[in-house]
Amino acid sequence: MEENNNTQISGFLLLGLSKEPKLQPFIFGLFLSMYLVTVFGNLLIILAVSSDHHLHTPMYFFLSNLSFVDICFTSTTIPKMLWNIQTKSKVIMYEGCITQMYFYILFAGLDDILLTVMAYDRYMAICHPLHYMVIMSSQLCGSLVLISWLISVLYSLLHSLMVLQLSFRPTVKIPQFFCELNQMVQLASSDNFLNNIVMYFAAVLMGVGPFSGILYSYSKIVSCICKISSAQGKYKAFSTCVPHLSVVFLFYFTALGVYFSSAATHSSHSSTIASLMYTMVTPMLNPFIYSLRNKDIRGL
Repeated sequence: MEENNNTQISGFLLLGLSKEPKLQPFIFGLFLSMYLVTVFGNLLIILAVSSDHHLHTPMYFFLSNLSFVDICFTSTTIPKMLWNIQTKSKVIMYEGCITQMYFYILFAGLDDILLTVMAYDRYMAICHPLHYMVIMSSQLCGSLVLISWLISVLYSLLHSLMVLQLSFRPTVKIPQFFCELNQMVQLASSDNFLNNIVMYFAAVLMGVGPFSGILYSYSKIVSCICKISSAQGKYKAFSTCVPHLSVVFLFYFTALGVYFSSAATHSSHSSTIASLMYTMVTPMLNPFIYSLRNKDIRGL
């Protein structure tokens, strides 16, 4: 009879980014620098928005929430990776792995939904400027963030509870730098058919659905911008939309690529690269793209 997963295994081995010992100091320095830039960059946004009443608008409210989520998102995985490199240990305990996976999915889901909410906010601001402040009231903005949290918590809890039902071999090597859901499911020794069905179905709902909403919002935005008579006005509006869209494409394509491409190629390397992009690179770029290009925050 198969034993329960909790009695079978006490921990996992995170293989990290490279097996080459000589590269570990370089990887440690690089990701420590990127992590600090991410944390301080997003923290500056939060402080700027909270301290200046001129920035107490729906756009900056959502931006500060996104910055907070990005800090938490990156902090879920990178500190553990840096600790493992520094201590030359690849071990993560079973409970720690499940906890890391839960918060990783939670904050990834929040990023997903908040990007969609921000696209809707831009749509209302550009296409319905006269009614913008009435529609995007503080009550609606707060409700949108609260709903985002609720959906993400339930989404993460669903996956975590399903992984808890899986059994694993005594020694499990995860070809990642964190406990990633797809890898956990594929490495299980018990039947993972239901997990795969739920995982890919949820990826469609949480990925393709919001992404389609973003594309729809921006199609309306582009249509409204084309009606602007002033060339300077068009340029200003387009310069705001293009950087936002670039981060959206980067986040969604790499996130979905982890699940759909790895299933076809069975390549852990491509999965790791994609994970790095939306786990580390995108949160690091957000302060520059969303805020440092904005004269309201640059002027503080």
